[in-house]
Amino acid sequence: MPNPNPIGIFDSGVGGISVLKEIRLLMPGEDILYYADSAHCPYGAQPPEYIRLRTTAITRFLIDAGAKLIVAACNTASIASLDYLRHEFQIPIVGMEPAIKPAAKITRNGKIGVLATGVTLNGDRFNSLLTRFADNIEVINVPCPGLVEQVETGQLDTPETAELLSNFLQPLITGDVDTVVLGCTHYPFLRPLVEAIMGTGVTVIDTGCAVAKRVYQVLQEEDLLADTPPGKATETFYTSGDADLVRQVIRHLWQHPNISVEYIAL
Repeated sequence: MPNPNPIGIFDSGVGGISVLKEIRLLMPGEDILYYADSAHCPYGAQPPEYIRLRTTAITRFLIDAGAKLIVAACNTASIASLDYLRHEFQIPIVGMEPAIKPAAKITRNGKIGVLATGVTLNGDRFNSLLTRFADNIEVINVPCPGLVEQVETGQLDTPETAELLSNFLQPLITGDVDTVVLGCTHYPFLRPLVEAIMGTGVTVIDTGCAVAKRVYQVLQEEDLLADTPPGKATETFYTSGDADLVRQVIRHLWQHPNISVEYIAL
């Protein structure tokens, strides 16, 4: 039987909209709930215990709102709390991980760069990815403090963002990497800048599409797919931050003018 309940998606802020786009593209008939924890963004500067507290509260809220599956559309949250959430909640939970495996497959010179938060780069899950898939690959990891905040405020192509990104990308240019992994869901919105700075011949990848495919696979396996006609499915947005500001940024990123964002303190 079709299951009309929504998919629940959360992120430390608006970065998970990049994943929402991929899910909507692949599954036009699914209703979606999205929670942006903007009042506590960025997660990358927080200790793992704090991130687990936040993600537990958000997951519980989304489940109480009827979510049939949860997407932790945040690499930092997935690194810090995915195993814990799966232990705490009896519902399918899909997380994120930097695209180390595909990057290792497509690199031509054996050199890849990873842009991510400090929590992601220092997490056991990330180190496990390196051990399993990049054993013979040179990987240059670059933590990017401040970059999430630029996306959170809609500054995708300002001189300040370009300068910040240029500084972060310099070690990758110097290191002659030919593949760049965007290890944070905020960063795909900066892909045009990354590609412009890195130049031709460098491949830039993220995992949004792969996560959307995994969500579809899990819904299909669990017999949870909806049958809402395309064009009739809805997106409902919540935030812990300033609803007016978050709405403006989501409108810009989501490219849908008629959305509303409800403030929900958790």
